[in-house]
Amino acid sequence: MAPTILIIGATGNTGKGVVRGLPALLKSSSTKYRVVALTRSLNNSVVKQLAAEVDGVEWLEKDWPDIDVEWLKGQEVVRVFIAPHTLPHQFADESTLYLALLQAGVKYVVRVSTFAEFISPTNPTPYARSHWAVENLLSQPEFKELQWTSLQPNFFTQYWLGPAFGFIAEYKQTGKQGVLPVLSSEDSPAGLIDPEDIGNVAAHLLALDDVSPHNHGKYVLHGPEDVTGRDIVTIVEDYIGEKVENVTYSAKDTYFSAVKGMGIPDKLIPAMFTTVEALWAGKCARDYHPASKEVMALAPPKTTTVEAFKAMLAGFP
Repeated sequence: MAPTILIIGATGNTGKGVVRGLPALLKSSSTKYRVVALTRSLNNSVVKQLAAEVDGVEWLEKDWPDIDVEWLKGQEVVRVFIAPHTLPHQFADESTLYLALLQAGVKYVVRVSTFAEFISPTNPTPYARSHWAVENLLSQPEFKELQWTSLQPNFFTQYWLGPAFGFIAEYKQTGKQGVLPVLSSEDSPAGLIDPEDIGNVAAHLLALDDVSPHNHGKYVLHGPEDVTGRDIVTIVEDYIGEKVENVTYSAKDTYFSAVKGMGIPDKLIPAMFTTVEALWAGKCARDYHPASKEVMALAPPKTTTVEAFKAMLAGFP
């Protein structure tokens, strides 16, 4: 069995970008790696789609919190990608995984964190504190044998465009406009990023012969442009060919409903508004936390908001 690169969360937003990008990048690697992608179900439609699109990836059915040292050694895992969940037990699950990676002799891990503005021990949002805790855990001398890079991406484009997608779906069905809820404020910019661009950055890191220059890297990622709430409305108007009649900017109720659907306990949901409040204050603009030069040199994100929206709408007639 060849040394293995393990993709955890392979069917998720960012993991799909790793699956699509990594095999081609490894063709020029000095090491012949085996690539394994994990899924909780091999019957997943995304698995079937990716398996048909991409050669050179082996799919295994396993829930990542169940990974242990023996399994890692048996699979000869040497490098890992993970986009962890953001539920209240994130730190317990993720730190347990890293301890197993360390004990199994895994050499390098690329993880998806959250945006730099939110990573703090005092952020009211639970997952933000978890990401801070994980990065500090990995920074301890006891973990020196496990090299790592933490990617700190801005808000995901598709998530921010979700309400606009719903507005258009309703418009296509009824021929009438409803209210367009926009999560952004009208004028505050944010460097929204396509999740597959994040996965592409991770793939480039995992394919490097020498990852040591990126050890302990905490890399800020943005999309190629700043996007305001007004920009999102313009994208919708261009698509439907008419002016949007009713817009709700800084749509708290829509954000609340989306967060509730993520499985976050009700008592923690009010704290989640910390993230959008930072966006409304302009703290997610590309020049507020500039993109890391290492990312821009390696694999600069290129997908624009319009391109991402067109991809979302590709199934519409």
